[in-house]
Amino acid sequence: MGRDEWLAKVKEDIVDPDQKIIDPHHHLWRRPDGNHYLLEQLHSDTSSGHRVEQTVFVECHAEYREDGPEHLRPVGETEFVCEQAEQSEQSDGATIAGIVSHADLTLGDAVEEVLNAHEEAAKGRFRGIRHALSHAEQPEVLTIAGRAPAGLYKHDGFRAGLRKLGSMGYCYDTWHYHYQNQEFYELATACSDTQMILDHFGTPLGVGPYAAQKAEIKAQWKKDIAAIAECDNVVAKIGGLAMPDNGFGFDQNELPPSSDEFAAAQREYYLHTIDCFGPERCMFESNFPVDRLSLSYHVLYNGLKKIVADFNQSEKDKMFFETAARVYRL
Repeated sequence: MGRDEWLAKVKEDIVDPDQKIIDPHHHLWRRPDGNHYLLEQLHSDTSSGHRVEQTVFVECHAEYREDGPEHLRPVGETEFVCEQAEQSEQSDGATIAGIVSHADLTLGDAVEEVLNAHEEAAKGRFRGIRHALSHAEQPEVLTIAGRAPAGLYKHDGFRAGLRKLGSMGYCYDTWHYHYQNQEFYELATACSDTQMILDHFGTPLGVGPYAAQKAEIKAQWKKDIAAIAECDNVVAKIGGLAMPDNGFGFDQNELPPSSDEFAAAQREYYLHTIDCFGPERCMFESNFPVDRLSLSYHVLYNGLKKIVADFNQSEKDKMFFETAARVYRL
């Protein structure tokens, strides 16, 4: 059975369909096997009932240039996404309003050349860089294994590049694993003038050897999130916990989860992070199509709305669109 047919087994009425949404984290790609995720597929998801008005693309190593200087090859991804963004502006669906690209921050101050190239290629949509810290200690058990070298957060050139990013008015997205949260805290403290975004709750893992350690991992994760929240330059993207590597097992079930099942399984992570950061420093994300391996877009956002049903409208607006609009200058 294909993924679309499996996801279609669970259909729900839309919760609070008038709630405005900016989705600040999705990907786009072309694949040799035809498993593309382009504007057509993005709009199929974002137009499934919720009021998604704008989105932000986040780098995923798509469409890099095949020649030219190595450090400028990621600009090809920005050129590709810019074309998709221009098409989105001519459509009735959500507009791709911001682009978070990739650059090798270990270039230090010299990364300015790459940032300028992204700015030109994005035609006013370039907002920041993700050079992920994700170092997989057990890559063989992960569906998506991060390839960053160990200790990247300590690299002098990397920190210099991160500071250059901030001085030019751009932000930094990170993706890393739960056992790197303390590394990220140290990095955020050392580069306090750069706006940073913590993706995917710091990715608490739950597969392979981590499956038997879930209670210990969650306990330490709670402490680490509280510490990171003390860094005024960090905001949290809350989402991305439906990746298979998080270990909830949704992707292995006969039926995808309902929004109630999703919310029950993950509510504690969301509410703890919101409690630590406050709604004004949290933004809901879809992480599609990666989290699409586990549930559909309309079920995901139903679940997110149910998790924060007891919050007031002002708090909901911050998490669903205002924080994203402020941080990504949309």
